[in-house]
Amino acid sequence: MNVPADLRYAKTHEWIRVEGDTVTVGITDHAQAELTDIVYAEPPKVGAEVKAGATAAVVESVKAASDIYSPLSGTVTEVNEELSGNPALLNTDPFGQGWIYRMKSSDAAEISSLLTPEAYSAQIGQ
Repeated sequence: MNVPADLRYAKTHEWIRVEGDTVTVGITDHAQAELTDIVYAEPPKVGAEVKAGATAAVVESVKAASDIYSPLSGTVTEVNEELSGNPALLNTDPFGQGWIYRMKSSDAAEISSLLTPEAYSAQIGQ
């Protein structure tokens, strides 16, 4: 499994990339592998207030529908429109073109509560 060293991870298998005051959120390689073929993605709405640990998005695979939890609290500023026409990006490029949404964090201290790449690797047994 790919666990990029420049990201932080939620125990629920979401990742964040912090760039300035923008946080990009997606699902991990482990999560997409467990879900198998993703056929639908419903990101949050731009402007939505999300809370750390609460459902922010939904993805459906050939196996099941799964909630995607927000790793941080804040406001959604952008969603990945490409997922509506090509949800398989979550499988093929989960850390690149398969991002789900971008947000402004309302509590930067929450970032330090997320897992390091090493801790996430240990959680998934790598």
